[in-house]
Amino acid sequence: MIIRQLRNTAADAEAVQRVSRAAFRDLDGRPQDDPDRPGDAAHRVRALARARHLAVTDPDGCWIAEQDGEAVGVALSLRREGVWVLPLFVVLPSAQGRGVGRLLLERAAAYGRGCLRGMLCASPSPAAARRYRAAGFTLYPTMRLAGRVDRERLLDPGDIPVHPGGAAHLHLLDSVDRRLRGAAHGPDHPFMLAHFEELLIADTLAGTGYCYRDGGTVQLLAATSKRIAARLLREALARVPAEQEAAVSFLTAEQEWALDVGLDLGLSVTNRGYLALRGMRPPAPYIPNGGYL
Repeated sequence: MIIRQLRNTAADAEAVQRVSRAAFRDLDGRPQDDPDRPGDAAHRVRALARARHLAVTDPDGCWIAEQDGEAVGVALSLRREGVWVLPLFVVLPSAQGRGVGRLLLERAAAYGRGCLRGMLCASPSPAAARRYRAAGFTLYPTMRLAGRVDRERLLDPGDIPVHPGGAAHLHLLDSVDRRLRGAAHGPDHPFMLAHFEELLIADTLAGTGYCYRDGGTVQLLAATSKRIAARLLREALARVPAEQEAAVSFLTAEQEWALDVGLDLGLSVTNRGYLALRGMRPPAPYIPNGGYL
């Protein structure tokens, strides 16, 4: 068994994708690291690009386990301004029970040494819950909203303007991030701008916020007030194509404002996994993304 750093190559990115899809599938057969999107071409391109992105920005935090030249496990982690994030940790079933996961997690966790805060989105797996709890994370059960948006319930949005965002708003995005989770997303924002369909911005005297949307999925939302967050979420859901289902994941109990918006627009709620945090409370109002937190 060899544990080595992930390289910024197409072959290593393919290996990460292959292990992830084989090891993490929920009851619907969807990859657990990105539960709201099926394995279509766009998702595949983004997953491959994410592995290469992190291999460049955080090479000391990204590790791959190989046996006989074949990848059997992956741990991708990143560090942003004192927050350590574990967006992907998977081991093939055939390699489990032999210490592979422990070694990978040790290498990734060492990269976060000195970080006071930690974040990850965990699957419903009991084994995953035990592992992250043993590592000192508090597990916050999460909910998922899904379904077709009831267009008849899309009322007047009110007096908070929402407009498309872009690279000119990077400072605003990082400022909101620091206020809510104690750290900016930094280099991850240009990546998300390139790979998600739309960025929405609300910037008023009363506060600011942003929301990434891709197809029917709300990918990441952060705001300085619940009122602005609710306005952004409602606008993002209104922009979901009528033929697509909408999805909003990893909502903790602190995000009841989002639950209210989703239920009001006809979406259904189910339980799904955990938001695991160390050294911090759930950011609010905030909807994390499993791949970038």
